[in-house]
Amino acid sequence: MAKTATASTDLRKGTKVIARTDLRDVPEGTKGKVAMVTGLTWIRYWVRFENGVSLGTIDRKRLATPEQWARFLAGEEEIEATGPASSSADEAGADDGDSAGGATTANGTFVSQKHIDRAKAARSRLTAA
Repeated sequence: MAKTATASTDLRKGTKVIARTDLRDVPEGTKGKVAMVTGLTWIRYWVRFENGVSLGTIDRKRLATPEQWARFLAGEEEIEATGPASSSADEAGADDGDSAGGATTANGTFVSQKHIDRAKAARSRLTAA
């Protein structure tokens, strides 16, 4: 079977990486290690960073190898701009219009206050019966 063009850019479990952009609770330039690779055609990474934060479903554009990071710091490589309107799963739920609270789970997934309130109301309905 022929290799795809993206096979050479994919990271493997255990690969040392550096955050290219600011992520939730992880500033740009923070070192980490790939803990798990998920996906078939849309590859995402779970990374444990040195500051103690573990994040999942991180796109490859947001991660750099130490060699790529050194080239970026030397001015030889440009990093693609990924603004807050990017369609990444690690920021899903942040644009729901529910800026009045919410919670972040242990794996870094944001749960809006609207969904927390709905779950609480459903539990109270079930226990009241």
